[in-house]
Amino acid sequence: MSTHVLAAVLTRLKLLTGAQSDAELSRKLSISPQTLSSWKVRDSIPYSLCVDIARQHACSLDWLLLGEAGQSPAAQDEADWEYDMLERLRTLSPTDRQAILLVIKDKQRIQQLEQKLNALRGAAND
Repeated sequence: MSTHVLAAVLTRLKLLTGAQSDAELSRKLSISPQTLSSWKVRDSIPYSLCVDIARQHACSLDWLLLGEAGQSPAAQDEADWEYDMLERLRTLSPTDRQAILLVIKDKQRIQQLEQKLNALRGAAND
């Protein structure tokens, strides 16, 4: 892996985790700053970590490691939308990001309650 490729991967990791600095990225990845520094010196990042992060954040390894979507145009549009959204979120203050996160969590709870309600209605109709 060349240095510019590793730097690009680290940038995408920061984007996914919302980290602004190497120190913050280290915390978000639950590694020491020394470990991150050694990756830079070795010009290498553990593949298993990349796989785990890609799964956690529902992104493709092609995008994380190569910056390529490697998907259909519809999936590319989705990836572009997510990238744009992450970029916009990173420009907001921590307070604004927290407020948005609370709205998202509320929406997810409502969806879960609606699913449970629909399941109960279906069971009552049977």
